[in-house]
Amino acid sequence: MSEGGIRKSAILLMSVADEAVAAEVLKSLGPGEVQKVGISMAGLENVTHEEIRDVLHEFRKETENRTSLGMGADDYIRTMMIQALGADKANSLLDRIMTGGDTSGIEGLKWMEAPAVAELIKNEHPQIIATILVHLDHDQASSILGRFVERLRNDVMLRIATLDGIQPHALSELNSVLTELLAGGDRVKRQMGGVKTAAEILNHMGGGAEVDVINNIKEFDAELAQRIQDEMFVFEDIVAIDDRGIQLLLREVQSETLVIALKGASVELRDKIFKNMSARASEMLRDDLEAKGPVRLSEVDTEQKGILKIARRLADEGQIVLAGKSDEKFL
Repeated sequence: MSEGGIRKSAILLMSVADEAVAAEVLKSLGPGEVQKVGISMAGLENVTHEEIRDVLHEFRKETENRTSLGMGADDYIRTMMIQALGADKANSLLDRIMTGGDTSGIEGLKWMEAPAVAELIKNEHPQIIATILVHLDHDQASSILGRFVERLRNDVMLRIATLDGIQPHALSELNSVLTELLAGGDRVKRQMGGVKTAAEILNHMGGGAEVDVINNIKEFDAELAQRIQDEMFVFEDIVAIDDRGIQLLLREVQSETLVIALKGASVELRDKIFKNMSARASEMLRDDLEAKGPVRLSEVDTEQKGILKIARRLADEGQIVLAGKSDEKFL
C-alpha cells in the first residue's frame, strides 16, 4: 500500500460512523498495514472537506460495480490475494489457508514490534533465527536484524542467503522456540529463503549495515555475494527505469517525500526525475530542493527506501520493469 493509499484508507476509516465497521475492515489487513493505517489515523490533521469528499467518491467509484457473486470461492480468494499481496506472498499465504495449516506462532510474531521479536529470538541458534525471519515481511525482518550485534547479524544473513527451503522435519526444531510455528505435516518443503530473500531484506537495511553484511558474505563466498548484489535494487538504480515507469512511480510519491529523497541523489537521477515531470512541476521541485535546508542522512535514507518499496510493488504488479531484474526479452 502506497503512502497516499495509507492516508486515503485512514481518512476513509475515520469517516465511517460505525466503529465496528471500521474494525471489520482492519481485520482484513495484514499486521504491517494495520500499524501503518493506525499511525496515519492517529496523525490525521487539517483534513479538508474536499479531501474527504474525494476519498469517498474514489471509494464509491471503485466498489459500486464490484461483486464476488458468480465466482468460485477458491478462485475469488486467490485472485483477491494476488492482487492485494502479489503472487509470491499470496501463494505462500494461500498454501496455509487452503491446506488448513496452523501458523499461530509466526502470525503472532508479525503483530509484534521488531525490538520485542529481536529480544525473543536473539539467543537462539542462527539457523533457527534465519528460518524464522524468512517467514516475516522483509521490512520487519530487516528491522529485527538491525537490532542484533554485527556478528550475529552477518551469520544470520549468510544462512538466509544459503537457505533453499524448509523440510517438514526441520519444523520440529522451530516448535521448541515458538508454539506451532508452522504445521508442515508431510508436505513438500516450501521454497523460502535464498538469494532473492536475502537481497530484499538487505534492501530494507540502512546506515551502511548492508555493506558490512555483503562484505562478510563475500569472504565466505564471493560468487554468492555477487548474486545477492545483482538482486538488490538501490535508490540510484531508479535512473535505469524507463520514462513511462518513472512517470508511474512519481504518481504515487508525495512531493515532500521526493524532495527529501532527492537530497541524497546524483545529478543524473535528479535530471531523470525532472525530465519526466511537467515543466511547472519540475520547476517547483527544483525550487523546493534549493529551499530545503539540511536534512539528516537517516531521514533521506528512510524516504528513499519508501520510494524503493513503491517501485518494487509496481514491478511485482507488472506495471514497471526494474532494470536488470527481468529475464524477459523485448523486441
